[in-house]
Amino acid sequence: MKKLTIGMVTYDDFDGVYFSIQAIRMFHKEIINDIEIIVIDNNPNEEHGKAVKGFTNWVTDCPIKYIPFTEYKSTAIRSKIFEHATTPYVLVMDCHVMFESGAIKKLIDYFDSGKDNGNLLQGPMVYDDLKNFATHFDLVWRGQMWGTWGTDERAKDPNAEPFEIPAQGLGCFASRKETWLGFNSKFRGFGGEEGYIHEKYRKAGKKALCLPFLRWVHRFGRPNGVKYPLLMELKVKNYFIGFTEVGLDTKPIYDHFKEFTTTENLDKWFSDVSGENINK
Repeated sequence: MKKLTIGMVTYDDFDGVYFSIQAIRMFHKEIINDIEIIVIDNNPNEEHGKAVKGFTNWVTDCPIKYIPFTEYKSTAIRSKIFEHATTPYVLVMDCHVMFESGAIKKLIDYFDSGKDNGNLLQGPMVYDDLKNFATHFDLVWRGQMWGTWGTDERAKDPNAEPFEIPAQGLGCFASRKETWLGFNSKFRGFGGEEGYIHEKYRKAGKKALCLPFLRWVHRFGRPNGVKYPLLMELKVKNYFIGFTEVGLDTKPIYDHFKEFTTTENLDKWFSDVSGENINK
């Protein structure tokens, strides 16, 4: 039986999918027999989607599932990777992430040891200089996001002990399939998951951990522009939904976003989602 599902969601990013998967196959060969790969395509009918599907036909050294999903657009459909996974452990990555050599094998070993205890697992994001890194998000508001990059020097040594973090960017995260708590099914568009999912684990008596060995590089540059929709309304609604679900005060959302839109808009967006059954 395979041990680990490595999954990603893509939206018009063939290059990211291609190089991320090839990097796993070329530079992490020691785990190739232990993994399956899942690609969920949120825009499968355009040229990038067709190219991604065609590329997956070339992957024959480990099982790979290409899953088109067009019902709605959301980064939160990453939860569906857990639904489709057939392994006990799941690693979710952005479709433009690469891992340091040996990191994925160490993650499997960590799961095998039982030390994860059903917690949410993440690791340091390494910057493009391959030297500096960010271990977590400090949960403060800036630039329409709840969270700013922070660095805990304990992660300077990849062999250091795991430690608890308030949150982290979700370009890379892992959990046991059976203990994954899931993103709210009402989330739409981009944003709102960071901080919320970490608080959800804490409310369930679990932790969000940084594993210093689980080091990953994220491509931020988009010279051709970002293709997926970035609507502030959907982001704000996600925050309202997520905060309400885990019992956080929604006033800080108002306080931050009133710099970018009207109080009338915020009241309407809150009203739009508050009448729904958001606790799922």
